[in-house]
Amino acid sequence: MAVIIGAILTAVWIALVLMNGRAEARGSPSRSAASGESMKRLFMEEPFRLLVERSGLLDRLQPFVSSMHGKLLVLNGASWTIESTKGTIAFTAACGYAAITGGAWLSVLSGEDDLLWLAALVGLIVPAAKWRDTGRKVEERRQNILMSLPEVLNKLMLLLGAGETVQRALMRCSGRRYDTESNPLLDELRKANEAIRNGESFSAALEAFSRRCAVQEVSLFTTTLLLNYRRGGDKLTLSLKELSYTLWEKRKAVARSRGEEASSRLVFPLVGVFLILMVLVASPAVLLLGA
Repeated sequence: MAVIIGAILTAVWIALVLMNGRAEARGSPSRSAASGESMKRLFMEEPFRLLVERSGLLDRLQPFVSSMHGKLLVLNGASWTIESTKGTIAFTAACGYAAITGGAWLSVLSGEDDLLWLAALVGLIVPAAKWRDTGRKVEERRQNILMSLPEVLNKLMLLLGAGETVQRALMRCSGRRYDTESNPLLDELRKANEAIRNGESFSAALEAFSRRCAVQEVSLFTTTLLLNYRRGGDKLTLSLKELSYTLWEKRKAVARSRGEEASSRLVFPLVGVFLILMVLVASPAVLLLGA
């Protein structure tokens, strides 16, 4: 059984690679040249992309594709396209397919049929793990932004109180361009300041900054700033001060949830250590009873 499944899976893979090569030769040779004929695209991403597109699988899974594209767009920026998302989905499917194919041939070589079922399980887990990892990265990015936003807001209020203009205060809040520490909020704020220096209007730059962050609290911050920055004076400072209370509460909630996650992750190592200690303590007594 494992021989038949392995042969079928391998034959389908070879057929997909050949079909993709013919399609590129007829339709878009420049696309192949642009990719440099990398092994990843030639044998994994492009063949399975051809499969999911011609089978209509992407159309039937449109909600999943749209959700995945939204998350990848947040992580990779505005340059990320729907074609890039389709390529990522195809490569993930190819990894799962490769796991099943490799498991089938390992089952043939070892004579263990259980390896085939284990490979099938791994082949299903790989796409699910990719989906979960993408969602985890988006949530981690959102939490990092929420942790940094109150500090930026406090610094902004201090600079405005010291007599700085809003634009110059935002430039100081974003830090230096050559800072090595990666912070998603400060990175996006530097891009907004760069757009303002290049001639883009202040309101358009802040709206683009809010869209790139894709966090509700940042949208609230930019809306408050845009509504009050022309007035200046005490009204802007008071509005930001009221917003600061809410953002600090959100930061406390994020810190609390991260602490709970860290404590729950420590449970499994502690249980493992407890079991090891139980074995070490009980094994001499068991050996004595057996003697």
